Amino acid sequence: MHYNLHNLFDFDLFGLLHSTICLAMAFACGTVIGLERQYRQRTAGLRTNALVAVSAAAFVNMALQLDGSGSASRVVAYVVSGVGFLGAGTIMKEGLNVRGLNTAATLWGSAATGACAGAGMLGQAILTTIFVLAVNTLLRPVVNSINRRPIDDDASEVTYQLCVISTREEQKQALAHVGDLLERANYPVGDLDVEAFGDDEVEMTATLLATSVDSDELDRIADELAAKPYISQAYWNTSTSE
Repeated sequence: MHYNLHNLFDFDLFGLLHSTICLAMAFACGTVIGLERQYRQRTAGLRTNALVAVSAAAFVNMALQLDGSGSASRVVAYVVSGVGFLGAGTIMKEGLNVRGLNTAATLWGSAATGACAGAGMLGQAILTTIFVLAVNTLLRPVVNSINRRPIDDDASEVTYQLCVISTREEQKQALAHVGDLLERANYPVGDLDVEAFGDDEVEMTATLLATSVDSDELDRIADELAAKPYISQAYWNTSTSE
C-alpha cells in the first residue's frame, strides 16, 4: 500500500497553535485551583483538578475544530455529566455527615474552566478560575464564623447523636443504661444504630430529636456513660442540614 507523505504531514498549524494556547490556559487555571485544594489536603488536589481542566479543554477544543460550535456544545454537555460521576466518587458519608461535597463542586469548577479554555474563551476561563478560588478562600471565614455560632433549632434542622462504644459481651447492659439515662433526661430517641467496632467492641449511635436538647446535659450523660467499666468511649455530636 502506498502512503502519501504529503498528507501525513499536512496538518493545520493554526489549529495546533490554537489548541496549544487553549490547553495551556486550562492547565494553568486547573493548577491554580488545584493548588488551593492541595494546600488544604483535600481528596482531589493539584493533579486531579489540573487533569480535569485539561481533559475538558481537550475534548471541547477537539469537537470545536472537527465540527464547529454545534458539536462543541454537545461535548460540553457530556463533560458536565462525566464530571458529575467523577465528583460523586469524592463524596463520603460518615454517619449522618457527608464529606467531599465541596471537593466535588470544585471539580465541576475545574471542568467549567477547562471547557471555557477549550472553546477559546480564555477570558472566561480566567474569570471562572477567579470565582472558584473566591468561593473556596474568601467565603471560608464566613462559613467558619457561622459554624462557631450556637445552633438555632428554629433556623435549621438539627440532629443530635449520642455515640457509645462498649464490649460485645456488655452490649445489652450498655444499651439499657443509655436508654435509662436518655429517658430520665426526657430525650426521645429517633433512631438507634449498632455497628461492629474492631474485633471485640460495638458502636451504638442513638439519634435524638432536636427538641429541647441541652448540650450540658448531653455532656453529663456522656461522662456518666464513659465512667462505666464496660464502656470505652462515650461522646455526642450534631449534624445540621438546611
